[in-house]
Amino acid sequence: MSKLDHLFQRNLDWATSIKERDPDFFTNLSKQQAPDYMWIGCSDSRVPANQIVNLPPGEVFVHRNIANVVVHTDLNCLSVLQFAVDVLNVKHVVICGHYGCGGIEAAMTDNEYGLVDNWLRHVKDVYRFNEKKFDGLDDRQKHNLLCELNVKEQVRNISNTTIVKNAWKAGKELSIHGWVYNIENGILKDLDTLVSGG
Repeated sequence: MSKLDHLFQRNLDWATSIKERDPDFFTNLSKQQAPDYMWIGCSDSRVPANQIVNLPPGEVFVHRNIANVVVHTDLNCLSVLQFAVDVLNVKHVVICGHYGCGGIEAAMTDNEYGLVDNWLRHVKDVYRFNEKKFDGLDDRQKHNLLCELNVKEQVRNISNTTIVKNAWKAGKELSIHGWVYNIENGILKDLDTLVSGG
């Protein structure tokens, strides 16, 4: 069994280079976590939240899962959301999908992948709810459209959680955003789904 020593060496090199540029970086970072942003994104390794928006560690509170899904039975996601909203007092929750998403692609087929098929059922439902919008599109256009529609559905889902509704009732400043990331050019697209309480 490999001990992955090369990753420990890469960590040491990284930490050393950070401390050379800013000797107090880790000391300051360890003192508090007070991000304004929560990011709910895909587990895809090509979509690193902090790097995409060019923010340093400590600025984005992150939850990731396959195909950036938010469902009312996912206690993991809801716990992260509750902590972000009620304890960290984030001001913005971003649901960010991405073109080229393997989860979206898998949901568009009838192939069986195992346990994940149950999770992808949520994405299949988004397709089913919007089936007419896919008429006349080629496969790539269908994939991109489902990526966008899935984000919009998750914005609706998160906006209807008791966590977000209670925050808005309490007068908290909290906005929900829906974005999609293009892994081919590194650019974010705002899907104009901004929802704020009031």
